[in-house]
Amino acid sequence: MYGVSLGEFMSHKKITMGVIIGNRGFFPDQLAKSGREEMIQALAKAGMDCVVLGPEESKHGAVETHEEAKRCAALFQKNAERLDGVIVSLPNFGDERAIADTLRLARLGIPVLVQATPDDAKKMTIAFRRDSFCGKMSACNNLRQYGIPYSLTRLHTVSPDSEDFQNDLAWFAAVCRVAKGMHNLRVGSIGARPAAFNTVRYSEKLLEAHGISTETVDLSEILGRIARLKDDHDGVQNKLAEIRKYVSTGAVPESALIKMAKLGYVIDDWMRSTDVKVSAVQCWTAMEEYFGVVPCTVMSMMSNNLLPAACEVDVCGTLSMHALALASETPSALLDWNNNYGDDPNKAVCFHCSNLPKHFFHDVRMDFQQIIAGTVGKENTFGTVVGRVKSGAMSFARFSTDDTAGVMRGYVGEGAFTDDALNTFGGVGVVQIPELQKLLHYICENGFEHHVAANFSTTAAAVYEAAVRYLGWQMYWHQN
Repeated sequence: MYGVSLGEFMSHKKITMGVIIGNRGFFPDQLAKSGREEMIQALAKAGMDCVVLGPEESKHGAVETHEEAKRCAALFQKNAERLDGVIVSLPNFGDERAIADTLRLARLGIPVLVQATPDDAKKMTIAFRRDSFCGKMSACNNLRQYGIPYSLTRLHTVSPDSEDFQNDLAWFAAVCRVAKGMHNLRVGSIGARPAAFNTVRYSEKLLEAHGISTETVDLSEILGRIARLKDDHDGVQNKLAEIRKYVSTGAVPESALIKMAKLGYVIDDWMRSTDVKVSAVQCWTAMEEYFGVVPCTVMSMMSNNLLPAACEVDVCGTLSMHALALASETPSALLDWNNNYGDDPNKAVCFHCSNLPKHFFHDVRMDFQQIIAGTVGKENTFGTVVGRVKSGAMSFARFSTDDTAGVMRGYVGEGAFTDDALNTFGGVGVVQIPELQKLLHYICENGFEHHVAANFSTTAAAVYEAAVRYLGWQMYWHQN
């Protein structure tokens, strides 16, 4: 669905869905029986596992009575650690109360997708008529009354065995990954925010209120741990080998590579010990002045392994990267909305200096940081990962803490990286986004940061759904 290969990235947990098969006694029972089987087959085709009542536990393995709702809820609770989402399937009208009761009793707090199977206009007799079209409205009405958030298939009715439903499942799986992956998340804040970057200030308390904890560590602690490491330390040498394998280092002094390896080893060790999943790192210009390299390669490697790392201690930036990576299961980058591209109002230059994951590039090499080399010396700025961003579909996202309003907010959208000519330095690409001027106006009017997360995918819809429906954030979806 997303046009990307997962082969080069980390292995991922198989998605598991809880399934509620709706049934209503005065509609044909055999539709519940066949509908359950069709849904199980559809999930298997999508590469998903499922948890669903069996015919020995309820009539046809469906949920119609309060007693059956209790059994289904107990089954879901027993498997709660496995479940990523719930599919409510209506092969006939379904019992609206039993469906809502099941979800209330299960207390899962995970995304819910409501699916209704269409009737066949040639089979509208009492023996085959479903009325799922109508039943879906009743089920959704009850879920709304119960305060249970839910998602909808693109079409009001859709067959479990259709390609349309496979697309719905792929989208919903992405929603589930984002919703679950942002819950109880621990973010690493490594170093102090650079004084010149007020734009990336954020509220730890607001994040905490939304289930996201910030683990801080002073840059002096990181550098102190590095100072205790010998060059021949096994962990340092292993990280050095990873760096050489990851990117071309021919023009980089050995002493700089050793420093990068030590930095990478210490950050990895700290993240493991604190259960931190994503990070934001102080760079400009303390790292260069007092340690003598840029952290870009180390951060690029983490992002390429789906452990997003943002520079300038942009904690909300790394959350934005993480959401896109969860949705697509591919690496994200943090970029500057950097420049116009000629006089084309729908194109812009996106740039960083750069710590982009190598997944983003045509060709990539390690180099020095040209912008600040004149200030701190070229010899202190080796470690950037530079090249031209390849072309392809892209999604973008930005989250922010609105401290004065006390809310989480953000925006998402889609466009494309292009092959338009551009002769400059760093990690750089040209993006084409419909109605870009409208988006830029929105960013400035609402005071968003100059950083944006990007990903080679078409996942804006999934990130938007998860953020609004299940995280409760205020979002703008930029569309034509």
